[in-house]
Amino acid sequence: MSAFDLSERVAVVTGGNAGIGLGIAQGLGGAGARVMICGRRDAANGAAIEILRSAGCDAHSIAIDVTDKDQLRTLFAHTRETLGPVDILVNNAVTTSINTLMDTTLEDFEKGLRVGPMATLRLMQLAQPHLLEAGDGNIINLATAAAKRWDSSTYGVYAAEKEAIRALSRGAACEWGPMGLRTNCILPLAKSPALEMWEQWRPEEAAAFAETVPMKRIGHCEDDIGEFVAMLCSPESRYVNG
Repeated sequence: MSAFDLSERVAVVTGGNAGIGLGIAQGLGGAGARVMICGRRDAANGAAIEILRSAGCDAHSIAIDVTDKDQLRTLFAHTRETLGPVDILVNNAVTTSINTLMDTTLEDFEKGLRVGPMATLRLMQLAQPHLLEAGDGNIINLATAAAKRWDSSTYGVYAAEKEAIRALSRGAACEWGPMGLRTNCILPLAKSPALEMWEQWRPEEAAAFAETVPMKRIGHCEDDIGEFVAMLCSPESRYVNG
């Protein structure tokens, strides 16, 4: 059971069917929030729902493509009909290309922008009326520490996509903060399937990176990241914005 109380809150988590997204859904659900996760694949969504409900969470799912504007509208309409107006939006869905600048195609970059900052902005725009209706709504956007690497070789495109999300988060915090809507951006590091793939793909680089973490360990998707997001969305964090 979480130390934070989010009972009666409604949360939408994109890319919530695995990894850090699922960990965040678990953290919010464990704090009492009713959670709507969305991902592209029904099978993955269903498996995640089983995990969430087995832990006592009030969880639901919908299969959507975050690059499709009409499907994003359907997401909020379905969530309102099923659970009520959205109080919390977590933008976690991502796709990217880890490659050198010369080997990155514009098509790959454009795809990352559509799934990343463009979808994030559209979701924020669609969610804003719901979040204002809630009175103390929260947006949590995900960026990456890859943008802070000592050597950005092959990470330039990924960093660019995520830094755009960080900039959007700062803009929303300033524009919507006076309305009672808080926006925060986290740069999580957790033992997700994506990180495990990176460890297998580039073991020496991954090991060197892990050594730079002051805690000397990689975080846990639910206990370290999900619980932290629950705290950010709680009344105890009422003055944390931007």
